[in-house]
Amino acid sequence: MSVKSNTVNTVLGPVPAEQLGVVAVHEALLSVVPGAEHAYDITIDRAEIFETLAAKLKDFQAHGGGTVVDSTGMFHGRDVRLYEALSRATGVHLVASTGQGPEELLGGYFLTPQTNPPTPWPAEKFADLFAKEVTEGMVVPRVERRGAAGLVATTATPEGMTATDESLFRGAARAALSTGVAVSVRYGSDAVHDLDVVLDEKLPADRVVVGGLDRKDAVAAGAPLEIARRGAYVALDHVGAKDEAHITDAERADLVAELVRAGLGNRILLSSNATGVAKGHPGNDLPYSYVLTTFVPLLEARALSDEDTQRILVENPRDLLSAR
Repeated sequence: MSVKSNTVNTVLGPVPAEQLGVVAVHEALLSVVPGAEHAYDITIDRAEIFETLAAKLKDFQAHGGGTVVDSTGMFHGRDVRLYEALSRATGVHLVASTGQGPEELLGGYFLTPQTNPPTPWPAEKFADLFAKEVTEGMVVPRVERRGAAGLVATTATPEGMTATDESLFRGAARAALSTGVAVSVRYGSDAVHDLDVVLDEKLPADRVVVGGLDRKDAVAAGAPLEIARRGAYVALDHVGAKDEAHITDAERADLVAELVRAGLGNRILLSSNATGVAKGHPGNDLPYSYVLTTFVPLLEARALSDEDTQRILVENPRDLLSAR
């Protein structure tokens, strides 16, 4: 299931990169806290979930959207068959991801290897696990493999990268090197440090996107500018968030304008971290179209050109997702 250059792995197969259109690069489709599907008070009605997600995808499409990337990885509700049906029904390209993390959300199988003393899963085992989801297809539990993953996504522990997190990051980088897809990382407590772990595996910086760079701690540390200068993609992926952890949309728009003025417009990605359907946690109910309807006007007010906006919404994610 490997793909040729300038194509992107979607749930319906490889698609020419130029057909992606506007990409929402860091979102969630069906997001289920591991184990929540077994809770007595949670129902998983696939027909209802399909209708909810289809409506949100059609809204995204109606506002000019072309592709949604589900960057939640392997075990948080990913439903490849559902995503195939949604993509066919709506015409929106869907890119699903492999990967895991942070450590606290890993299943016990990945935390209690049969070694004495216990040691974290080695990076190479994670690399093999993730790479097979790209080359052989994503696992549908206990049944089969379907569709190639288009991205390797992993997350570090918020308080700081653990030894297991480091194995995850290194494994993700090795899987990306061997398969040609890109890596999406959400940093723990130090964005530049966590990027360096991935780059230490000799993965080119332009195959990496660092998410969460609109967190206040990252902005205060100057991480977005530093990471863009190193050649990695800067994901300001909580557009619309109104909480204590993230900067405001006005500040986010100022940051985008600053990066563009610094000649780094080709390193910026925008997304809302929206959740289509959440089970076992509150989720983020913003529409996938929020960036297009509400945030782009803020960029226009800061004198960003149509060319700048096109680069950020279409060309940058296209280049990131193109398999190499």
